[in-house]
Amino acid sequence: MALSLEEFVHSLDLRTLPRVLEIQSGIYFEGSIYEMFGNECCLSTGEVIKITGLKIKKIIAEICEHTEGCESPQPFELPMNFPGLFKIVADKTPYLTMEEITRTIHIGPSRLGHPCFYHQKNIKLENLVVKQGEKIMLNSVEELNGEIMVNCGVVRDHQNHSFTLPLSQEGEFYECEDEHIYTLKEIVEWKIPKNRTRTVKLTDFSNKWDLTNPFPKGFYGALILKPVYEIQGVMKFRKDIVRILPSLDVEVKDITDSYDANWFLQLLSTQDLSEMTSKEFPIVAEVIEVPQGNQLPRSILQPGKTIVIHKKYQASRILASEIRSNFPKRHFLIPTSYKGKFKRRPREFPTAYDLEIAKSEKEPLHVVATKAFHPTHDELSSVSVGDQFLVHHSQTTEVLSEGIKKVVNVLACEKILKKSSEAALLPLYMEGGFVEVIHDKKQYHISELCAQFHLPFNVKVSVRDLSIEEDILAATPGLQLEEAITDSYLLISDFANPRECWEIPVGRLNMTVQLVSNFSQDTESFLVRTLIEEITEEQYYMMRRYESSLLHPPPRPPKHPSVGETKLTLLNLAEEKKTVALPKSPKSLHVDLSKKLQSNQAGLDSKAPVGCQNDLDDLEKERSKSGTTAVAGTDVTTGIGEGLEQSTGFGERIFGYG
Repeated sequence: MALSLEEFVHSLDLRTLPRVLEIQSGIYFEGSIYEMFGNECCLSTGEVIKITGLKIKKIIAEICEHTEGCESPQPFELPMNFPGLFKIVADKTPYLTMEEITRTIHIGPSRLGHPCFYHQKNIKLENLVVKQGEKIMLNSVEELNGEIMVNCGVVRDHQNHSFTLPLSQEGEFYECEDEHIYTLKEIVEWKIPKNRTRTVKLTDFSNKWDLTNPFPKGFYGALILKPVYEIQGVMKFRKDIVRILPSLDVEVKDITDSYDANWFLQLLSTQDLSEMTSKEFPIVAEVIEVPQGNQLPRSILQPGKTIVIHKKYQASRILASEIRSNFPKRHFLIPTSYKGKFKRRPREFPTAYDLEIAKSEKEPLHVVATKAFHPTHDELSSVSVGDQFLVHHSQTTEVLSEGIKKVVNVLACEKILKKSSEAALLPLYMEGGFVEVIHDKKQYHISELCAQFHLPFNVKVSVRDLSIEEDILAATPGLQLEEAITDSYLLISDFANPRECWEIPVGRLNMTVQLVSNFSQDTESFLVRTLIEEITEEQYYMMRRYESSLLHPPPRPPKHPSVGETKLTLLNLAEEKKTVALPKSPKSLHVDLSKKLQSNQAGLDSKAPVGCQNDLDDLEKERSKSGTTAVAGTDVTTGIGEGLEQSTGFGERIFGYG
């Protein structure tokens, strides 16, 4: 039976792809096919297409306007790279079967692919009763004993109970409330049900957006996202992927069961390749499509190129960010095989609690105070700007508070004086400011840094990697090595030179290839060339949110009001917290630096010690010579570092911050 293209898309179950369609009727030019804005707009009667995917091409947004007497805003296109953060509003329309859920909702191995529902009534199973309103997590769909089943789970008393539900399971299933925050890209890929709209609430918006903000000023309300789809497929005798809008006025007939799909090219995406078994490699493939701007040499990866895909595997990378006092920062994934060398740079600690986390047994932590602190208890030590401390250990001590003895957690330190030292107790709740003094002048490989020190850690490239043509790390003013991650890669090479191999990140380089044949040559001894990968802001935040969700440091102690807001640091709040805490979202991009810089500089001029003040005066002269209009964190800490060296006789001559 012939259907319009829109009717076919509406009824399409994505789990049954690929499907083979025959064009029954439509408007066309004598068998020709041409494209408009990247989409096929003319198909001939009798043409056969293998449909391989259904993707969201763009998002139409409509603001939920509830104000009486006001005209509703017109719908508008929301760019796919819109740098906002959203909270999902649970769909109030129930799903009536598990089959409807699996046909409509994305369920997959990703953390985003585990939707949660609740049922209006108890569900009685063989060994379990799922209670009314209990949150059911859908983990995967698989075939068991010839029947398609959904693997589910409920959590009770911190224990997970697993069970399966058949697609035929009926009832009223409602979406659970979702407290997570998502980017638009995440919502598009995982959270928009097929044939339904999605209501979301805008919770944050990056001021780095270069284009016009499509929302009214100050808007942080609800909006409805309506997806516009495009069909992706392949045609006989063509090597490219065709893209068709469902609105194209043609009728189609599904002939999958009576047509040999092997007549079509067998096209695979990077994700498809990663899902192949290890035994299927190595293979020879021809590159059909490759994204623009990929960092591999063009001679390796371009359309029409024949390559060898040797294997898939997991590889380690170090996630690093450029040390800057302003945005945008650059972010990198550094392979552990990087041959350049690093020198340490000082870290900055916004509280005494951060000192407790950062101290190590390998070497004493030596810091200089950059903010004054006056305790409310005589048993605790006061701190002035420029005071130097060696951090020892944490302990508890008793203090008198209104005549009552109380136990306070403190950090036992050694305060360095001109010719001696004295013991000091700093409360962990102290909102001070400290900059590390570096005595270590050794140069390290990145593998040595990761083995000997706890991340995050501040460094600067001292010797560039001469084995690569352009070392993009060498030009950075400094780097914070944030964490080690593991990611999925494909190992590829030019067919003409199979022993020189390159790594392709599965999640960030979506190429399309056509399989040609198996590869039978011996490739055990090959040279792997790894690249320093520069990633986008969005990719960076996704990695911080998901790859290292188990690496959060202990919670900060409760804040305690302190006296003497004499700051010597010029980092904004987002950078101070990033010293020990994972960034929660791009909200930190909203910090206004200008007011902070002015107030900080005023504090420096009036309350810094004489030695440091002289250095700051010299620094001000240098800055005025170079035409700098804003004080940068590196500039100020550099001056302090030099002053400290003159007074103590040791330390790195260049200070940085964390």
